[in-house]
Amino acid sequence: MSTVDITDWAGWQQSWDRQQEWYMPDREERFRVMLDMVEAFAGTAPRVLDLACGTGSITARLLDRFPDAVSTGVDLDPALLAIAHGTFDGDDRVTLVEADLTDPAWPALLPHGGYDAVLTATALHWLRKGPLETLYGQLAGLVRDGGVFLNADHMIDESTPRINAAERVRRHARQEAGKAAGALDWAEWWQLAAADPVLAGPTARRFEIYGEHAEGDTPSVRWHADALRAGGFEEVRPVWCSPADTLLLALK
Repeated sequence: MSTVDITDWAGWQQSWDRQQEWYMPDREERFRVMLDMVEAFAGTAPRVLDLACGTGSITARLLDRFPDAVSTGVDLDPALLAIAHGTFDGDDRVTLVEADLTDPAWPALLPHGGYDAVLTATALHWLRKGPLETLYGQLAGLVRDGGVFLNADHMIDESTPRINAAERVRRHARQEAGKAAGALDWAEWWQLAAADPVLAGPTARRFEIYGEHAEGDTPSVRWHADALRAGGFEEVRPVWCSPADTLLLALK
C-alpha cells in the first residue's frame, strides 16, 4: 500500500480524489457541470455553502475556477476536516465549520446565510429520508431568492431493476480492473489514514461517529425533487446524470 507524506496535504487531497474516482470515473465532469450552473445563477464571485464538504473537493475546484468566490465548508468527519484544514487554513476565502447535519441547530453555527449556492456531492445518501426532508427545508432558508442547491449523488430508480442490475455489473467490472491496476478502495484508504501519525486520532474519532459506513437511503430523483419543492424550492430538475448518479438542481 502506498504512503503519503504527513506534511503534504495536497498529496492527501490527491489520494482522496483517486479513491473517489475509483467509484466515480466521471467525478470531474459532475463538478464541471455543477460549477457551470453556479456561474449561470450567481456569476463568478459566488458565496457558497459546501455541504458535507469532506476534504474540500468542491471548494478546491470552486476557488480554482472562481478566485473571487468564498466558501463555507460544513462537515462532522474529523479526519476529512483535518485534511481540509491542512489545505485551506490561511485562505480567508474559506471558513470550515464542524457540525452534524442531523442536529436541527446546525445552521446557527454558520457565519452567515443568504448563500448564492449550496453544493454537495456523494454525501447525503448517508441520511435517511426523514432527516433529509428536514435538511432540505433548512437549506431553502439558507439560500437567497434566485440561488441554487446542487446535489450530485446516488439516486436509485427502483422501477428499472434490469437497467440497475446491468449498470451494477458493468460498474463492478470496471472497479475490479481498477483494483488490479493498484487503485485504493474506501476501506484501504481509511487504513492508510489510520496508519498516519497526524490522521490516526481523527480517523479513530470518525469511526466512533459513523462506524464503517452510515446506513442512509438512496431514493429516486423524483423523490428528491418532490422533497425539495415541499421544502421551499420552486424549480427542480436534473442537469446531469450518469447511469448511476444524478446532479439535481433546485432553484429558490
